[in-house]
Amino acid sequence: MTAPLAGLTVVELGASVAAPAAGQILADLGAEVVKVEKAEGDDARKWGPPFVDGASATFHALNRNKRSVVCDLRDEKQKSALIRFVVEKADVVLQNLRPGQVDALGIGAEELTRKKPSLVYCNMGAFGRSGPLAERPGYDPLMQAFGGVMSVVGEEGRPPVRVGPSIIDVGTALWAVIGILSKLYQRQGGVVDVSLFETAAGWMNMYAAQYLASGELPRKNGSGQAAIVPYRAYRTTDGDLVVAAGNDSLFRKLCGVLGHPQWAGDPRFRTNPDRVAHAEILYSLIEEQMRKRSSADWTRLLDAAGVPCAPVQDVAQMLHHEQMKALGLLQAVHGLSIPLIGLPLSLDGRRPAAGRAAPALGAHTQDIL
Repeated sequence: MTAPLAGLTVVELGASVAAPAAGQILADLGAEVVKVEKAEGDDARKWGPPFVDGASATFHALNRNKRSVVCDLRDEKQKSALIRFVVEKADVVLQNLRPGQVDALGIGAEELTRKKPSLVYCNMGAFGRSGPLAERPGYDPLMQAFGGVMSVVGEEGRPPVRVGPSIIDVGTALWAVIGILSKLYQRQGGVVDVSLFETAAGWMNMYAAQYLASGELPRKNGSGQAAIVPYRAYRTTDGDLVVAAGNDSLFRKLCGVLGHPQWAGDPRFRTNPDRVAHAEILYSLIEEQMRKRSSADWTRLLDAAGVPCAPVQDVAQMLHHEQMKALGLLQAVHGLSIPLIGLPLSLDGRRPAAGRAAPALGAHTQDIL
């Protein structure tokens, strides 16, 4: 099967997570992605331990299927060679360098799209292309803080916590890919602008709507959800189990499984708004029952009743689960000692192959520049 983006050439002027993640998505879908690095390499190469095959595990997770060139962007000869490659070969440029840096170097969107009008140029900024903070740098945890994400994550009364996965960086990568593919579908060049802050604000869409409708600031709810009850994790005899009784029918079934069908008819719990208003009381009743059995026992009973649930797994449990194996998500990577999680999508029933390991620093400089 021909990869959907075969024949597309992408130049990635990126480091850390956001731009490399976007480049890897395009590469996994068949594009030739040329990663431009400084002489010391992408900082993420050193983000460890753990290290594997000469670079950090994190770097390998974000840079497979690419080619690496070393280019000193302040050296006119090297920069000219890169610009020539973009004009002659590239379809897409994506960059997440410090705000204003590409323009100062003469390799920004305005300059390169003038030289090549068909080029799709994607800026991956921190705070966005305009506004009082447009020139400030940013990173995933800063945007989880500034974008309000940390205000709703964790438990009430406890210090702020960060969502573990880099959801702002990776979310921005996804928006970048969507924007790039949209411009390619239009069959015209142009500029795509995405930013970490806009992504963070986008993740807060439902919370923002709730605040604008009620005037009440969203609170931290641990594993739960403010507007749906019961909908959270419970401690069992041997772990934690998330149960999602997201409507009245599921709540009635849950009450039956717990051995208290009368709760469904209690005026305090009859509808979801009733349950939200009396969440503390209801959760204490459910918690008392959940502590009496193991996660496996509750899963068996809840599955039989049709109530959605899932155990809280660690990384090892997730990777070794039969569902993971059935989907073929964990893929061997040519030239890498460990497998990696592949693209979370399939096309016509087939997942794009993980392909080649991340390139050694500057491995393709002579071939390309």
